[in-house]
Amino acid sequence: MGSSPHERAGQPQLEETDVIQLPSHDNLDFSHNDLSTESDDDSVDTAIHDENYTRRTPRPPPLLINHRRFPSADEDNSDHDHDSILPSHEGFQEEKPVTWSSLPKKGQLAILTFARLSEPLTQTSLQAYLFYQLKSFDPSLPDSAISAQAGIMQGSFTAAQFLTAVWWGRLADAEWMGRKRVLLIGLLGTCISCLGFGFSRSFTSAIVFRTLGGVLNSNVGVMRTLIAEIIAEKKYQSRAFLLLPMCFNIGVIIGPILGGSLADPVNSFPWLFGPGSAFGGKDGVWWMQRWPYALPNVLSAIFIFMSLLAVFLGLDETHEVARYRSDWGRKLGKRIVRAFTRQPRHYRPLQTDDTDSVYLDGSVGTWSAPSSPARSRTHPRPRPHKRPGFRQIWTKNVMLTLFAHFLLAFHTSAFNAMTFVFLPTPRAPKGSRDGFFHFGGGLGLPSARVGLATAIIGFIGLPLQIFLYPRIQSKLGTLTSFRVFLPFSPISYLLMPFLVVLPRLVWVVWPAFTVVVSLQVISRTFALPAAIILVNNCVTDASILGTVHGVAQSISSAARTLGPFLGGWGLGLGLANNMVGAVWWGLAIEAFLGWFVLWTIQEGKGIQKPKEENDDEDD
Repeated sequence: MGSSPHERAGQPQLEETDVIQLPSHDNLDFSHNDLSTESDDDSVDTAIHDENYTRRTPRPPPLLINHRRFPSADEDNSDHDHDSILPSHEGFQEEKPVTWSSLPKKGQLAILTFARLSEPLTQTSLQAYLFYQLKSFDPSLPDSAISAQAGIMQGSFTAAQFLTAVWWGRLADAEWMGRKRVLLIGLLGTCISCLGFGFSRSFTSAIVFRTLGGVLNSNVGVMRTLIAEIIAEKKYQSRAFLLLPMCFNIGVIIGPILGGSLADPVNSFPWLFGPGSAFGGKDGVWWMQRWPYALPNVLSAIFIFMSLLAVFLGLDETHEVARYRSDWGRKLGKRIVRAFTRQPRHYRPLQTDDTDSVYLDGSVGTWSAPSSPARSRTHPRPRPHKRPGFRQIWTKNVMLTLFAHFLLAFHTSAFNAMTFVFLPTPRAPKGSRDGFFHFGGGLGLPSARVGLATAIIGFIGLPLQIFLYPRIQSKLGTLTSFRVFLPFSPISYLLMPFLVVLPRLVWVVWPAFTVVVSLQVISRTFALPAAIILVNNCVTDASILGTVHGVAQSISSAARTLGPFLGGWGLGLGLANNMVGAVWWGLAIEAFLGWFVLWTIQEGKGIQKPKEENDDEDD
C-alpha cells in the first residue's frame, strides 16, 4: 500500500518547523475500515521514520493514527495520565482536580519527606529528656540553673543556623555545589551532632555538638528549594509544600514517645538491659549505664543516616546547571533498583495488523516501532548567567514577605516553648487572683499529662493538613487563606492564660484547652505552608532560589531563637508579678502585627518551567 520513494520525490520537502494542515477533529473517523483503505497520499503523512529515505517528515499527533498512544520503552508511565491528554469523541476532557495521588514526582517527594522527618523526630525526642540529661551532668545544680542551661542548649542550635543558613543557601545556588550536596552535608552534620550529644558527659561537650549541628544544618531551606524546582506547576505547590509542616506534626506525636521511653533504658527496661537481663548479661549493658541518654540519640542517628542514603541514591539534583553533572550516587541507586526489579524480557514478532501498530515504514511496507521520544530530545546545557543585583533581589515585596515570615516563626515558636513551661507550672494559691488581669500560676499538669497535651497538638494538626487544608487553599488561594486563618493564632494567645482561672475539673479544663490549642493549630496549618509558598513565589530567577530560601531559613532561625527566649523571660516575669497573662497578650499583639503586614504584600508568580521540560523530567 505504501508509495515508493520515487513517487514521493516530487512532493515538497517538509521541515520540522512546518505546519501541517490537518482535518478537523469533528470530521475524523477512527474506524478500522477507514484506516485500512487509506490512500497512498494520505499515508505519506503518517510515516515518521524511513531508514532508506533521507528527508525528515514531522510526526503527527497520535490521534491521527490510533486511539492509543504507545509509550516507548524508556518512558515511565507512573507520573503520566495519558487519558487526561487524549481527546474523546465529544472533545477534550476537562482538567482533573488536584489530589494527593495526582502529585507528580512522588518518589522524589517521598525521599524529601523521609529526610525532613528526621529533624523533628530528633528535636522533639530530645525535649522529653533534656532536663534530666543536663541534671545528670551535675546533680548539685539547682533546677533554675538546669532550666537556664536548657534554654541555652535549645538556642545554640537555632542561633548557629541563623549565622550559617544564608551561606549554605548561596552554596546551594553555586554551580559546583548544588542542592543535593548541601543537603547531604546537612544530614551528615545532623547525624554526627546527634551521636555526639547522646554520648556527651558534660554541658560543654553537649553544647558544642548541638552548635555543630546548627552550623551544618540548612536542610529546611534546601528542601524548600528542591520542592519548588521539583514541583514547578503552582497548582501542586499547596500540597507539596505542606509535606514539610506535616513532618513536624508527625515528629510531635512520635518523638516525645520515643525519647521518653528510651531514655535511661537500664532503669526503664531492667529486664532487657539491666543486670541479669536478656541483653545486659551479668552487670547490664555497660555503655547504657555510662551514657544513659545515648540510646534515643543512637536510634535518631540511624534514622538520619538512612535518610542520607535515600537522598544519596535516589534524589535528583535540580540546580539548573549542576543537574547535568554526573551523579554516581544516583547511578548506583538506579542499578540497585534494576537489580531488584529486573524481569525477563519477552520478544514477539512484529505484527502487521494496523489496529496494534502505529508507525509505517513506507520503504518496505511493514510496520515498525518508533524511537524513544526521550532519546530523540536533547537537553542543551544552559550557560551560566550573571545573577541579579541586590536591588533586583531584595525588592519591597520580598522584604515584606520575609518580615511576615519572621513574625510568624516568632510567635509560633514562642507558643511552643511557653506551652511546655505553662502546662507543668504549679497552680497559683487560692485567693491570689486580683481583678480581671492579675492572676498567676499554670495548669499544674504532671509530666505524663504534658506528653498527652503535646500529642493532642499533633493529632489535631495532622488530619487538618491532610484533608482540610488542600481543599480550602485551592478555593481561597495562598495569600487569602493566610489572611483568613492567621487571626486564629492571636485569639488563641488571648484565651490561653484564662485557662488557669477555670474550675479545676477535668471535664472543664481539658475541653477548654483543646479548643484554645485547636485555634492555634488551625491557624498555623494554613499559615506555615502559605509563608513558604509566598517566599518561593517572590523569586523569579532560578539562580538565586537557594539564596532566598537560605535567607528565609536564617530569618526563621533568628525568630525561633528570640521567640522562646523572650517568651520564657516574659513568662517568668508574669509568674513573679502575679500577671501571667501579660506575655500571652503581648504575643497576641505581635501576631496581629503579622496579620497587618500580610495586607501589604503581593503573591508573586514564581519560577515557571515549560511544560515540555517537566514532562521530560518525570521519573
